[in-house]
Amino acid sequence: MLLLRSGAVSALAGCLALAACSSWSLTPPPSPPAYDVRSATVVADQSVPPVSPTLLSAINERVNAAIAVTTRDTPLPKVALTIRLTDVRKGRSFNKDRNAAKINVDAASIDTGAVVAIASFDTSNFTPDPTAADDLMAEDIAARIRSIFALKAPPLVN
Repeated sequence: MLLLRSGAVSALAGCLALAACSSWSLTPPPSPPAYDVRSATVVADQSVPPVSPTLLSAINERVNAAIAVTTRDTPLPKVALTIRLTDVRKGRSFNKDRNAAKINVDAASIDTGAVVAIASFDTSNFTPDPTAADDLMAEDIAARIRSIFALKAPPLVN
């Protein structure tokens, strides 16, 4: 009986090893397209309750500060970002501490005006302080946009 179990375990290990080897590829995955982001505009869809102007301006300041400190060594297609908040919910959950937002980002070519890239994501944070919710959400959204479009983080100000 013990011999049968060890044989089954060996067969299972062999199958797993073959499955892992079959997923290896000799060619690296293609790198995502890169853009030279020149400006960003933050807007909100009409929603109830309305999106706070403090949140919109905080996102705008953070993303445009990242654009200002980002330099590119090679010429890339120039784009302008439109960051659209489609849904913002604050003070959710039992403790009234969950804040969530849905964001759509369009990157439009500066030369032609055509949308060349889009991104959509959701973000959420938890804070019991409603006055800190806008700042936390703005930083979450800006960090995600910096990551997607390979922007540098601006230096911290003392």
